Amino acid sequence: MSIARVARRLRQEAVGDLTPSQRSVLATLDRRGPLRMGELASIEKVTPPSISGIVGRLEGRGLVTREPSPEDARSTIVRPTASARVMLTAARRKRSAFLATRLARLSDEEVGTLAEAAVLLDRIAADE
Repeated sequence: MSIARVARRLRQEAVGDLTPSQRSVLATLDRRGPLRMGELASIEKVTPPSISGIVGRLEGRGLVTREPSPEDARSTIVRPTASARVMLTAARRKRSAFLATRLARLSDEEVGTLAEAAVLLDRIAADE
């Protein structure tokens, strides 16, 4: 429950009016680079029609571009635009500032405990 509450609070620090799915797609593209639609759907764990809708809405807002894959003309490559990268950077800064303010209220020992917990949470969340 605590993780969900912190995640919800961080989402409230979001920049722009994107849905959680749209933010996730942009973050994935920013982190992994341009991807084919099928790869993106697989990573995001959504159906091809769903990813097509999300990408279409992002494209309509000028946050992603689509282009034919050089390897397979039937496939489409999606990449974030410069505007998307600016938006993502602003959102990360805002969330980081929120966390920094909250962490500053904790003792060094409490911060150390959180750092240890983060390692364990990463292991739990790993796709391995």
